Amino acid sequence: MERNGRETLRASQALTLAVGGTQEYAPFSVSENPQTDVEAALTRASEELGLPSYYRSLVRTLLRDPEGRWPRCCGGGCEPCAQTLVRVAARTLELLGTPRQAPLPD
Repeated sequence: MERNGRETLRASQALTLAVGGTQEYAPFSVSENPQTDVEAALTRASEELGLPSYYRSLVRTLLRDPEGRWPRCCGGGCEPCAQTLVRVAARTLELLGTPRQAPLPD
């Protein structure tokens, strides 16, 4: 396929983010390399939700099974909390344009 300046292979997506009751639009471009897209979305979601980069590998396991059973918070004060990992994974999927369909754990 040809890139001609007017169009690229895939157009960037505008994602609606709920922020303080208002809606803002943030561009997130999708490239030809799905692995790069996942890493970029995971990085962005982690930064938005304050998850340190050294915990991203834990989120990747959730992303491998986006409709599977995800962990719940046990209330034990774990670091990182399973709920934080679930939020980052869900946000990553949203950024990729493939939001989770199964209910999120409480």
